[in-house]
Amino acid sequence: MEKKFGVYICKGCGIGESLDIEKLTKVSKRGPIQEEHIKVHDVLCSPEGIQLIKNDIKGGTNTAIIVACSPRVKYEEFDFPGCLTERVNIREFVAWTQPPNDEETQALAEDYIAMGTVKVQKSDLPTPAILENLSNDLLVIGGGISGMTAALEAANTGYKVFLVEKEPELGGFARKLYKKIPTRDFKEPIIVDTDIEKTAKEVESHPNIKVYKSSRVEKTEGQPGLFDVTISGASGTETVKIGAIVMATGGVPYDATKLGHLGYGKFKNVVTNVEFEAIAKQGPIARPSDGKEVTKVAFIQCAGSRDPEHLPYCSSMCCATSLKQARYVRQNPNSLAMIFYKDIRTPGRLEAFYREAQNDAGVMLTKGDVHGVSDAGNGNLFVEVEHTLLGEKAKFEADLVVLATGMVPTTRAPQEYLDGLTAAVAKGDEPKKAYLESTLKPEFILNLAYRQGPELPSLEGACGFADSNFICFQYETRRTGIYAAGTVRQPMNMTEAQEDAAGAAFKAIQCIDHVAKGISVHPRAWDLSFPDPQLIRCTACKRCTEECPFGAIEEDAKGIPSFNVNRCRRCGTCLGACPERIVSFKDYSVDMIGSMIKAIDVPEEDVFRIVCLVCENDAYPALDTLAMQRKQIDTCIRFISLRCLGGMNLVWIADAMAKGIDGFLLLGCKYGENYQCHFVKGSELANYRFSKVGETLSKLQLEAERVQLMQVAIDEYHQLPDMLNTFAAKVKEMGPNPFKEF
Repeated sequence: MEKKFGVYICKGCGIGESLDIEKLTKVSKRGPIQEEHIKVHDVLCSPEGIQLIKNDIKGGTNTAIIVACSPRVKYEEFDFPGCLTERVNIREFVAWTQPPNDEETQALAEDYIAMGTVKVQKSDLPTPAILENLSNDLLVIGGGISGMTAALEAANTGYKVFLVEKEPELGGFARKLYKKIPTRDFKEPIIVDTDIEKTAKEVESHPNIKVYKSSRVEKTEGQPGLFDVTISGASGTETVKIGAIVMATGGVPYDATKLGHLGYGKFKNVVTNVEFEAIAKQGPIARPSDGKEVTKVAFIQCAGSRDPEHLPYCSSMCCATSLKQARYVRQNPNSLAMIFYKDIRTPGRLEAFYREAQNDAGVMLTKGDVHGVSDAGNGNLFVEVEHTLLGEKAKFEADLVVLATGMVPTTRAPQEYLDGLTAAVAKGDEPKKAYLESTLKPEFILNLAYRQGPELPSLEGACGFADSNFICFQYETRRTGIYAAGTVRQPMNMTEAQEDAAGAAFKAIQCIDHVAKGISVHPRAWDLSFPDPQLIRCTACKRCTEECPFGAIEEDAKGIPSFNVNRCRRCGTCLGACPERIVSFKDYSVDMIGSMIKAIDVPEEDVFRIVCLVCENDAYPALDTLAMQRKQIDTCIRFISLRCLGGMNLVWIADAMAKGIDGFLLLGCKYGENYQCHFVKGSELANYRFSKVGETLSKLQLEAERVQLMQVAIDEYHQLPDMLNTFAAKVKEMGPNPFKEF
């Protein structure tokens, strides 16, 4: 589009007191901007200031440069549909973090305006990519309490739902339960019915839900709004068009045969908590060995859980389940329930449930580590406990021992298989062939026809739980439009699973809505842009397809990539991965960032300049927060926002060094097992690319220490001033970039 510019400079929030506004108006005249298009206002976000901009837009202005506060605030006020808008942050990055009325502070503000002007010159207004024949229907995989709840929530909202269950009947794990944990009246002596039959009937009779029982998903291909899902069952095979998917396949109890030291498999009267539910269903609780009614039952908590040799995590529902099962035992007033625990974990309202058990004289709660179960004769068992509260070893006799085994997601077996296959492939064709021939292939759930594999990636060390940014984006997975709910996502009890399923269903509906509008699903949920590669220059190096965190890029037989726009989350990782620099967005490109770096004024005298590329998701908000605290940052640092550090392109370092920039810094999210990267592996990819920089700098006779990557969480803003200022001091110690002379 032909651009008509308007520059609007705010004097409020201390900007006018810190900077020479008249000089800012002069620097704004650079390039295509005329003097009459530059306007100053005391409080630009006021109704009068906003109206000033709107009047200009009505008069033909279609490109607005707002020189004021952070783009993370006042976004509703400065939202002008149809107008390309750039926010130049001179409040947080200059007025609030720099000494007022200083020559270098003024230069900093002028550089930000120059960079903002170049950015909009290199940008175009994004237009949505709306694909045709989109589906509004949902697929729910799993007919347990999570799956049925998700299906009902979506169906009651008016959406058509296809529900696939591998078993002959709905209900899942909840069908194995005698009763469920109460959620309201914890003093009621009778445990609450699961009502699973009632829920199943409601699902099967709902006009908006089509149920496939004894069925499985044979193949999933396509993208949100255009998934083609092949469902196979006893009645044949059917392919349905799907908008979004909720995976609610649940979990399975941990394999108790691995807990030989606790007597499982050795003694008939050692059972799991799931097996105990079946015993309680049959009437008076009798032990398996001889049918004798029990009077003393020992519950061993964390049986295999919170143990690096078995399950490293807490399964969340075990403590409350044992308290519930103690009530089964106490229905006989002459019985005793003994619970041996590492810690009792009953968060929220379940704490009241725990208190009721403590008040029951027939429930003994004892802290300690159970290190063995042995024969006490006549079918009875000894439970041997150490590290008790008294510090002594103890031995307790029981008629029956119940192991509170944890839950394992149904995705664990497929993931373990895929991990083993990846390891075998790395060793060569022969180990791969041997692995495929000798290993029993597990039953996959989604069977994705994606280049990146048939199932959801799982978080390293998380035992198969679906991988996502678990703090910021619950339900999300690394496959756009596919949402995890219930115990396949994380351990939880039945009530929590129902709440979780409702949330996942609404996220799936939101996905369908976003796809229909041609905008990104998350986390840039407002983003209309999408990658537009110049494939004629593609060398088929496959880096973009390999590095895309979300499986958004496929490739043909020749290795040429094809972009699935509805899978894309607009992170720009492909932009950074491409050595030919052919991937661009209308408002985000390699050329744009490089031009912004080149727009920085680098004085020839002994004045330093450092470029800091900042992740917009954690690092930028952290910078804003430290600015609110009025913390000082070295004036030589210029911040440029990136969607994700995964978009880091090495050419920017070359541009900066050739320009005479003295230091180059990347500031991104933390990565590793407990990562918080919004785009999964941005900082990790940036670090990988950074590993190649040192050698290049050395060849140019530049110190490798001039370029550095730092990780920061959003709540670590207080550490940033020291981190940034220390880096600036080290760069100054090294001296100016020798390329300043050229």
